[in-house]
Amino acid sequence: MNFENIPFLDLITPHRELEDQLVQVFRNALRSAAFIGGAAVESFEADFAHYCGSKHCIAVNSGTDALRFAVIASGVKPGDVVVTVPNTFIATTEAISQAGALPEFVDIDERTYNMDPQKLREYLEQQCRREGNRVISRRSGRPVTAVIPVHLYGQMANMDAIQALADEHGLIVIEDACQAHGAEYFSQRDQRWRRAGTMGRAAAFSFYPGKNLGACGEAGAITTDDDELASTTRMLRDHGQSRKYYHDIEGYNGRLDAIQCAFLSVKLQHLPGWTESRRAHAKLYTELFAEAGAAIITPQQPAWSKPVYHLYVVRCKDRGTLQAKLAAVGIGTGIHYPVPLHQQEAYGGLSYKLGDFSVAEAVAEEIVSLPMFPQLQRSQIERVVAAVSTYAVRAERQAVGLIG
Repeated sequence: MNFENIPFLDLITPHRELEDQLVQVFRNALRSAAFIGGAAVESFEADFAHYCGSKHCIAVNSGTDALRFAVIASGVKPGDVVVTVPNTFIATTEAISQAGALPEFVDIDERTYNMDPQKLREYLEQQCRREGNRVISRRSGRPVTAVIPVHLYGQMANMDAIQALADEHGLIVIEDACQAHGAEYFSQRDQRWRRAGTMGRAAAFSFYPGKNLGACGEAGAITTDDDELASTTRMLRDHGQSRKYYHDIEGYNGRLDAIQCAFLSVKLQHLPGWTESRRAHAKLYTELFAEAGAAIITPQQPAWSKPVYHLYVVRCKDRGTLQAKLAAVGIGTGIHYPVPLHQQEAYGGLSYKLGDFSVAEAVAEEIVSLPMFPQLQRSQIERVVAAVSTYAVRAERQAVGLIG
C-alpha cells in the first residue's frame, strides 16, 4: 500500500511561499554590501522587541549565545549556581557552565513539562541555606544567584510563582524562551497577558531554522527592559566594544549578520498567522485524541497559558514501537528529549543519580513529538491520530491482558 508521507517538520513549503521575498533580501545585501550590522539588524531588533512587548532586542548569532550573554550580563558570576530543569536541550546548561557558573536542577511539573514551582521552593528551602542575604547550595557550597525557567515546547512556565520565589530569595530570573516565540502567560501579579521574553530580567530566543520563527541558518536574540543589561549584551556580542576599537570589556564574536536579520523580518510578518495555525492544529489533535482515552496523554493547557505549540508532544507506553509503526506508514516523529540532562555523560561530574528527578525521568521515557507545522492539513492530522490511537489502544489492552 502506498502512503503519503507526513513529515515531522516541513521547512520547504514556507520557503517556497516566501522565495521571492527572501531572494530579494539576498539581492539587496549583495548590492549594498551591508553584511554586518546596519539598518537590517536594527530594523529586525526594533520589530521583534515590539512583537514581544520588550524595550530592547539584541540580535546574536545563536540561541545558545543569547542565553549565555543574558546570563553574563544579568550579573551571574563564575562560581555561582544557576537553577534550571533537566528536561531541556543541553544549550540551557551549556550557557550556564560556559558563563563560569554551575547548573543545578529541580524537577518539572508533569502537566506542563516545565519547571515545577513547588520543586523550586523545596530546593531553595531544603537543599540550600541562608548566609545573610545569600542563598547557598548545600550540594555544592556555592551561592545560588539565578533561575532559568524553560518555556518548553512553546508553553510558558508558571512565571508568577517562579518570580515570587526568586524575589523572596534574591534571585535573578532569566527566561529560556528559545521555543516560545509569541507564547503568552496571564500574570495575576500584573493582571494582564504577557508574552514570553518580558517577565524575567532578560530572555533568550533561538531562531534556528526549525523554530516557529526560524532564520535560514543560525540566529538568536536577547530581550530585556533593562537598559544597562542591553548595553552590556551589545558589547558582549561585539568583542566588548562600546565603539569601534574601544573595548570596555572582553567580549565574543556573537553578532548576527544582516542577511539573517532581513530574512527574519520577512518571516516575522507571517508569525502571527503561523501561530494561529499551530494552535488550531493542536486543538484538533487534542479533540481527536480524546477518543483514545488514557492510552494517549495529550498536552495540557492551563488557564493562564496561551502556548504556541512549537512541538505537539504526547506520552504513551512503548514509544519505540509506536515510532516504528508510524514510520512504517510514512509518519515522521521526534523525541524531545530522550535523556534528561542530569543523566547525560557530559554532566556526570555533577553526581546526580537515577531517581533524583523522577518526573523528568518518567516523561523522557514516554514522550513523542508528532508532526506540527503551520502548513499541516486536517486530513494529515486525522491520519496521524488514527495511526497513533490504533496502536496505543491496542498496546494498552495488551498490557492489561485483554488481548494476546
